[in-house]
Amino acid sequence: MSDERVASDDRSHDAAASPDPRRWKALAVLGAAFFMVILDSTIVLTAIPSIQSSLDLSVTGVQWVITGYAVAFGSLLLFFGRVADVLGRRRVFLVGTVVFVIASSVCGLADTAAVLVIARLAQGVSAAIMAPSALAIVIGVFRDPAERNRALGLWGALGGVGATAGLLLGGVITASLGWEWIFLINVPVGIAVLVLVPPLVGESREHGAPRRFDVAGAVTITTALVLLISAVVNAPDAGWTGATTLIQLAGAVALFVLFVAIESRSAAPLVPLRIFRLRTLTAGNLLILAIGLAVDGMLFPLTLYAQQVLGFTALQFGLMSAVMTGMSVVGAFAGQAAVTRFGMRPVAVAAALLIVAGTVLLTSVSTGGTFFGDLFWPLVIFGPGMGAAFVTAQIAALHGVPDAESGLAAGLVDTSFHLGGALGIAVVSAVAVAVIDAGGSPAPPSPETLTDGLRAAFAAAAVFAAAGLAAALLLPGRGRRRTSSAASSG
Repeated sequence: MSDERVASDDRSHDAAASPDPRRWKALAVLGAAFFMVILDSTIVLTAIPSIQSSLDLSVTGVQWVITGYAVAFGSLLLFFGRVADVLGRRRVFLVGTVVFVIASSVCGLADTAAVLVIARLAQGVSAAIMAPSALAIVIGVFRDPAERNRALGLWGALGGVGATAGLLLGGVITASLGWEWIFLINVPVGIAVLVLVPPLVGESREHGAPRRFDVAGAVTITTALVLLISAVVNAPDAGWTGATTLIQLAGAVALFVLFVAIESRSAAPLVPLRIFRLRTLTAGNLLILAIGLAVDGMLFPLTLYAQQVLGFTALQFGLMSAVMTGMSVVGAFAGQAAVTRFGMRPVAVAAALLIVAGTVLLTSVSTGGTFFGDLFWPLVIFGPGMGAAFVTAQIAALHGVPDAESGLAAGLVDTSFHLGGALGIAVVSAVAVAVIDAGGSPAPPSPETLTDGLRAAFAAAAVFAAAGLAAALLLPGRGRRRTSSAASSG
């Protein structure tokens, strides 16, 4: 019997159960928290010049204001997803929110570079606590398959909007209120979430299993992810063949191998390896990884092209990116509805093709280009592909997962996307720099040389998008039985 058929049978009684009348209100509150977490990964980018001037940050300090959050967030998602399963998803989420509010307050009140960097690390840790536990709660409160897909469509739309809205909101808030408020604005939102979640969300956790942790597995996988993410984030500056990068990558590989060995022998593994026997979970995570590679791999050269070649301000670029953001929301909602009706594979393939088309069109940007002449149509095409692909991949990656391991599955989803994003930026940066350096241009490079490098970066993003298309083909095919099964994903 297939994974899809088993999952459908196992959850049949859940779908028939009376729905929680608080579920949509709970989704709204949890979605606000998720939006806040995703927003904080990008909102700081446009405020960096102001922060650097105010706190007299060094180049290394500026880098860690950005990468500190990214490394802490990405490396701990898997661990805290499992913690939520064992200790209680609502409890863990609330703890993470408290830490996030405190860390955001410290960021906004920081008067030295050291305090800001440490607080950003704490923000990243708290975000890693909140994200997988929140998604696991959403999976649990939406039992009806079609409703769950709609909820995940909204969740995916919030992620897409949060990632791109940070570029716009960061510029607006910094210009009007000061850079401190890109962090302080989290405080009232976080307090509201802390007040509203307890009456709207019941506690849930894994029952019947020993409340213990796979310490060896947690230490090895977390350290491996720290080394891997740190290596790819810093590779554009340290060099892909630099000693630091190679040592970190080698250490990450060795620890990943050790982690698999530990998990195969552990009585209570952090990540039960049997979970990867679910075809949809494995293919869904591969698709999410590819989406992360393509999306962040495209956004990085897009930002440089818009601001350094076309001369847009940060605020103008944020407004420009709203085209893609709006279309991603359309794609997310259309995608979840299409998955319910047609199944995963056809929707994922169509979405991946849109991403490929959008990135390929961007390889034709010109030095004397314009927004409508060079960027508008690629973004209109890329946006819905991004939204539909992410929602479909998320539905697939959470499909057929036992309720007891929903936090772990959510952590896998978030880790795959975050790792893909970090690696995508690092690779396209290296490609762009290689082309620019090959042109022999002086520093700073001419607009023509810079544009050549950015075209190459867009081409690299197109290759990542093609990898996403290959991952989409691994998902279950179209058919009445599989379509019904796909709808019960979650």
